[in-house]
Amino acid sequence: MKTRSYQMRALRFLAAWCALALCAAATDSFAQYQLKFMSAGSLHSWYSAIGCEIEVGGPVGTQQDGLQWPAIHPYQDAQAAKGMWIGAVNFTDETGTNYPYKVVHVGPRVNGANEFFPIEFKMVSRFAPPEVTVDGEASFDKPVDNDEVDPTMKADRMIINVVNSGLGITMTRKIMQFSQEFHDNYIVYEYTYTNTGNTDADADIELPNTTLEGVYFYFQYRYSVCANTRYVIGNATGWGINSMLDTRGDGVKVDPPNENFRAQYAWHGRYPAFTAYDNIGGPIWAPGSGEGTTEADTTGRLGASQFVGVVTLHADRSATDKADDPSQPSTTSYEGSDEPLQSNNSAFNLPKMALEYEWMSKGHVSPRHADKVEPSGNFIEPTGDPALGTPGGFSNANGYGPYTLRPGESVRIVMAEGMSGLSRIMQERIGQQYKRRQITAREKNIWVMTGRDSLFQTFRRAIANFNSGYNIPRSPLPPKSLTVESGGDRINLLWDVYENDPNLSGFEIYRAVGRRDSTYYLIHTAGPQDRSYSDTTPIRGRDYYYYLVAVGKPEQNDGSGLTPRGALRSNRYYAQTYNEANLKRQAGTSLSQIRVVPNPYHLSSTLGELRFDQPNQIKFFDIPGQCTIKIFTESGELIQTLEHTDGSGDEEWNLITSSNQVIVSGVYIAVVTNNDTGESEIVKFVVIR
Repeated sequence: MKTRSYQMRALRFLAAWCALALCAAATDSFAQYQLKFMSAGSLHSWYSAIGCEIEVGGPVGTQQDGLQWPAIHPYQDAQAAKGMWIGAVNFTDETGTNYPYKVVHVGPRVNGANEFFPIEFKMVSRFAPPEVTVDGEASFDKPVDNDEVDPTMKADRMIINVVNSGLGITMTRKIMQFSQEFHDNYIVYEYTYTNTGNTDADADIELPNTTLEGVYFYFQYRYSVCANTRYVIGNATGWGINSMLDTRGDGVKVDPPNENFRAQYAWHGRYPAFTAYDNIGGPIWAPGSGEGTTEADTTGRLGASQFVGVVTLHADRSATDKADDPSQPSTTSYEGSDEPLQSNNSAFNLPKMALEYEWMSKGHVSPRHADKVEPSGNFIEPTGDPALGTPGGFSNANGYGPYTLRPGESVRIVMAEGMSGLSRIMQERIGQQYKRRQITAREKNIWVMTGRDSLFQTFRRAIANFNSGYNIPRSPLPPKSLTVESGGDRINLLWDVYENDPNLSGFEIYRAVGRRDSTYYLIHTAGPQDRSYSDTTPIRGRDYYYYLVAVGKPEQNDGSGLTPRGALRSNRYYAQTYNEANLKRQAGTSLSQIRVVPNPYHLSSTLGELRFDQPNQIKFFDIPGQCTIKIFTESGELIQTLEHTDGSGDEEWNLITSSNQVIVSGVYIAVVTNNDTGESEIVKFVVIR
């Protein structure tokens, strides 16, 4: 019984993936709901076969779902919804009906059915995804649904998504992630839009040989930084009511010389309804009522100090001129996230499509949202309301166009979406200082706003990567597999490699104690030929988490793509454990030795003292190496059966019944049966909640 509260989300991901796979196998009509996760770096997000990631459309089915950074920590989601619309003027469909304005939609609140038609949706990796196990169980945060391996590709992982549309434009979307440690917090989107005339999934309905005019490709981004503080600062922050939005490269104002790029971004702004303390950065002074914070989360940690946004890397001048057009996107705006045009969209509603096309082609909006909220530009001590009186706040919007597409012609648009900000250590340090009144709100906010500089550095690196032809220095290949085995006096780590990597100079092992998202420390450096390590320092009763990285040779890093010089390391997310490993006891020699610890179990006991690292956990010590533990209520009702087969003297239970119910306070009886001898022993224990 190793299910933990922090693993429940991973289990929901897996359950959703299984359900989606069954649906897709049953009928092609469900193919549009197929999902895949990009998780080769520190930024994780999900993607849909329909071509865009709509509100409440992900595997967890919540409003904030996707764009998680740093993804080792739970509830870092900053994505509330996205939308992609394609519009044209003077459009004639296959029936001969003419539309002054024709717009097809997926998102932010419509699922694209009957307007977008998935053709292909597959994931390709440069090498097979590593396999990680802890005590015989696969250890993962999100499933990697890989379809192919292509060692020649530039990205480390890529999703290829081909979709036909009701406009006769076929979209090919390549979603690429690089795991190199200085380029792992952005994801590149390369869109190619081709006038194929195909208007359905089977390509058997085609438009006449038609030139498409006034074509716009329009993207919306509803950001909400971030899920960890939704129920601390206020539920409305979960849909981005307090999101501050800003723009670069639109020509509305002169930007600093070192910010000469085309981007839109967002951060956690002032939420006037919250008055307990200054909410910039999302300080957590007490746990919220929803998921994401715990009773121990009372230090003041900054839970929402990230900055998130999208930068344009390239946009064709025209279908015949493939040079980058610096005037694209031609529309940079912000729209009310709950406006009528954000839902119930239809490719047959003529009045509404005219208004939608107006949004798509409106140009650069002045002033920018951030300047409208804070005309003084003082984001350190904000006084304005980012919602500007709306019930849902605002979404960034980029429109590329207008383009003319003759039959067979195409345009390419490339962008990168990234996320960055203060490290977890700095979130905790600055947050603690603010809660203890060692620094002022202004000083705290100065630190928070340095996250903008970090995001801009991410944008610059994405641009440099693109300009290099995606030829940034590569890290050594990660371990092919990592096996962690809990033992009686040590925890053993064993690993394998893909091949004789000429860039490999050794390995580093990092370890955290108590939680998988706590601080990791380097505990061992291994040589390039080493394939195992025994950790003999764990303390019985504590939980241990590990990650293993391959270390490269400094001379293999030429510093291109704004990559700092020096040895590069493979990405930690390839060989990271999410299940706990524990130091186990030797099997008991007598049934009379069996103990239940702690007994009594008291929920309010201090972590690490009278109970273990994980909440809702007791352990059976000195049990036979092969035994069955049946747990009964005092009245004799069997509520759980544990099969202990690993040969150790320890077994744990998370106080959950076989029907997935948390047990209540009371006296419980455990019957431990030695499977080798058939002998049994009865032990009692008490649970107090």
